Amino acid sequence: MNINLENKTFIVCGATSGFGHAVADRIIQEGGSIYAIARTEEKLRELKDAYNSQVEILTGDITQSDTIHRLVKTIASEKIHGILINAGGPPAMTFIETKLKDWDEAYQTLLRWKVELTKALLPKFIEQKYGRFLFIESASVKQPLENLVLSTSLRLSVVGFVKTLSQEMPDKGVTFNIMAPGYHYTQAVERLIRKKAEMNNLTLKKAREEIESAIPMKTTGDVDKFASLAVWLLSPLSEYVTGQVYAVDGGVIKSTL
Repeated sequence: MNINLENKTFIVCGATSGFGHAVADRIIQEGGSIYAIARTEEKLRELKDAYNSQVEILTGDITQSDTIHRLVKTIASEKIHGILINAGGPPAMTFIETKLKDWDEAYQTLLRWKVELTKALLPKFIEQKYGRFLFIESASVKQPLENLVLSTSLRLSVVGFVKTLSQEMPDKGVTFNIMAPGYHYTQAVERLIRKKAEMNNLTLKKAREEIESAIPMKTTGDVDKFASLAVWLLSPLSEYVTGQVYAVDGGVIKSTL
């Protein structure tokens, strides 16, 4: 199916690993171009070398204001069709283990920069009368997952602001959606496996088996297949979809909502 990404340009945050890399690859395969953002220049260069003219790179931590300002300046004269807002999360912890500084840091790494980046790009999308905001959060926004109190709490705030924003401007040609992945085998899930092993005195293999056994589909997800839904939500075909949270979790969430 042609999802009409040819000659369209997207910003992909966290483009060199995990979900971001998978989505970047899929956009390029569909004929689109990207501004790839990540902290490691070497990995960004590898992406640029692999795809040449379809990739422009920006090295920096997208959770920091200076990187956001450089991005906005870089794309000032470009038409941008959408953005994947994606970055790593805080460490896996129980509530008792957290300190107030952990909550302050989680606010910055999970919420504040997304608000700043959205406010910076939204006027451009409104002026274009077109744009796609797609946030990658976590299935924990629909059903809490163990050892993710920081992530769950602040990502729920992201859901609140995105849902509200979608109601404030339903007729501007701009959409706002969230993908909520469950256990996909990424660096984030590796950290959860290590945390479970540590807390329960398990081997890493046993901890992973216990996590997978609790997933109805009995396996972790495939990031490349996850990316196929992401690029559809970034495409023109999703014009009638906004303010939604899509769980991709292998059936873990039991809620009917």
